[in-house]
Amino acid sequence: MPDDFITLTFPDGAQKKFPKNITGIEVAESISKGLARNALSVTVNGDIKDLDAPISQSGTITINTWDSEDGKYTFWHSSAHLLAEAVQELYPDAKFGIGPPIENGFYYDIDFGEKTFGQDELPKVEKKMIELARKKSEFKRREVSKEEALEFYRDRDNEYKLDLIQDLEDGTITFYKQGSFTDLCKGPHIPDTSLIKAVKLTSLAGAYWRGDVESEQLTRIYGVAFPKQKMLDEHLNQLEEAKKRDHKKLGRELSIYLMDRMVGSGLPLWLPNGTVLRRTLEQFLREEQKKRGYKEVITPHIANLELYKTSGHYPYYKDSQYDPIQVDDEEYMLKPMNCPHHHRIYSSELRSYRDLPLRLAEFGSVYRYEQSGELNGLSRVRGFTQDDAHIYCTHDQLKDEIKHTIDLTQFVFKTFGMPVDIRLSFRDDNDEKYGGDQEHWERAQQEIREVADEMNLDYRIALGEASFYGPKIDFIIRDAIGRKWQLGTVQVDYVMPERFDLTYVGSDNEKHRPVIIHRAPFGSMERFVSILIEHFAGDFPLWLAPLQMKVLPIADEFNDYAETVAKMFSDAGVRVEIDDRSDKIGGKIRDAENAKIPYMLIVGAKEQKDGTVSVRRHKSGDIGTFSLDEFFKTVKEEISSYALPPNQ
Repeated sequence: MPDDFITLTFPDGAQKKFPKNITGIEVAESISKGLARNALSVTVNGDIKDLDAPISQSGTITINTWDSEDGKYTFWHSSAHLLAEAVQELYPDAKFGIGPPIENGFYYDIDFGEKTFGQDELPKVEKKMIELARKKSEFKRREVSKEEALEFYRDRDNEYKLDLIQDLEDGTITFYKQGSFTDLCKGPHIPDTSLIKAVKLTSLAGAYWRGDVESEQLTRIYGVAFPKQKMLDEHLNQLEEAKKRDHKKLGRELSIYLMDRMVGSGLPLWLPNGTVLRRTLEQFLREEQKKRGYKEVITPHIANLELYKTSGHYPYYKDSQYDPIQVDDEEYMLKPMNCPHHHRIYSSELRSYRDLPLRLAEFGSVYRYEQSGELNGLSRVRGFTQDDAHIYCTHDQLKDEIKHTIDLTQFVFKTFGMPVDIRLSFRDDNDEKYGGDQEHWERAQQEIREVADEMNLDYRIALGEASFYGPKIDFIIRDAIGRKWQLGTVQVDYVMPERFDLTYVGSDNEKHRPVIIHRAPFGSMERFVSILIEHFAGDFPLWLAPLQMKVLPIADEFNDYAETVAKMFSDAGVRVEIDDRSDKIGGKIRDAENAKIPYMLIVGAKEQKDGTVSVRRHKSGDIGTFSLDEFFKTVKEEISSYALPPNQ
């Protein structure tokens, strides 16, 4: 009987029939015993499920292991429950709020009542977690009625869980139990606690219940867990390295940017060094865009509210936008997106198929409201600049244009020595999250996948991660210490041409809708600079360094020769300064090293006589003596080739 079977599609596109209600672990076992041993959960049609959950419908399936995001999500979700169980055993009067997995670990919000819970108690909880993990307790799911759930937490006098249950519909509530701990939870979880081999509780913080400052403040315990001790050790080493590379620390030391309370939270001020860095990045991309046929535009920082109502950004992103501003009899808003402005530029004149593709680019400043607790240096701000571009093309041109944007994005990240992972972010079945016609969505997703296959990209598909107006290609880069950051995107959009009534006249003299590609390799200039600072630990490539070299005369009588050397490079556009202080040369070298200046040119009697420079490279030391012409040629080649720093 056909109804007794379902068809599951695997990440590589392979399809296979299975009996209806087969479990994820059974699917994994049908592939290999090794996969089944390592499986933590399954993702079916975009939803992460327990391995023993029955699968009743055809669709996509991924077996989640530790190496996948969904696998880590499941593992850390279960680790949060293990933390709560350990706290329950050690502090029986504790009440539990929420305990979700997060990007790098998990946390649990806990009310310890009259007891003060401090940092020095974390090792005791860690020890208890490992003790409980070794009991190999299964995570068991149980459906409960709303009244049963309320009764359970009334008995435990837990007002936080009771508050959560009030918002849930009867028939949708589940409990999970492992060992002696039961929690209100929708899952999923790993099979049992024994998979958790290594734990580190990293920090404590205060957290108001549901973010309401009028409510009770709970103790938030952050942690991370791994299936091997070696992985935890590597993670802790990475955290130490990350501290050294923290862009907030280096940004201050290298005079890149500052935050000022009188200016406002989340509104960075770019200092001279940071401005050079940012403008150099912009010029790098401008030159590439010009080669690739982009036309640059500039749009205002505010616009009429009706513009964003037409696009759907208001009220879709209402919670992250600033309130409208009353101007005469109209309402205006700080620009949250550049896209609608570009669409109006497109529609400002009649377009022909001969005008397409039209590629409009802008370094456009936008403003979003972020909670003060979420602001983080340059990486999370309220005012930022996007390297936005919108490509308006015919359907026949679409795939080639997608390929061009992917090529540009890959070129950008390769220049900085950043390996890239690619994710195709598609829609799920929740129609309320998306605009536009279902047929257009299916077409766009098919075209993106065909392009990815034709370019032999190594990608994964993530259902439910699309933008509200179209599917996208996300580029996730890995920095020098292995951390992942989502940066560039390429999005295909059939929705905005409809909303803005965009047209072009085809070869048949009829009006047609263009397709729009949204792309931004850097994403946000602020966030990208924060990542670059940490990726290079402030040791920027020569072409990008705010100050590229410093000339260091060993005594005052060689200042004139130092001026001659500096002028030769400065006239060629090299950013150079002279340290003409009457200090010893050792102090000058030390200061230049601390400032992470790529090249130090030391000049004295011999160099002046021979027309040479003695060269030191930051972190490499003395690299030899060169004639001015020879070293000038080397420097120009290093800059023009966008060479990476030594040992990068």
